Amino acid sequence: MKEVVAYIMASHGYSERKACQVTRQHRSTQRKKIVSDPLVELRQRMHEIVATRIRYGYRRVHIMLKREGWKIGRNRVYRVYREEGLVL
Repeated sequence: MKEVVAYIMASHGYSERKACQVTRQHRSTQRKKIVSDPLVELRQRMHEIVATRIRYGYRRVHIMLKREGWKIGRNRVYRVYREEGLVL
């Protein structure tokens, strides 16, 4: 929807406030940045480790990641491990 407001602003010369009124959107939706997941590579690597080592829990996965050079804490590994459903 950001594109619609940007198009209206560019083509008709409306202000952001007026363009948002026309499209019936809140102005705060235009300013919020889209945040991508910074842990995508970590999640992929954890899936690879768990796929090859089926019996490894989050503690052992954390040790494997540390050996590979990842600078990540055990609590974050535990949180991502749970989110991804990699529970034994």
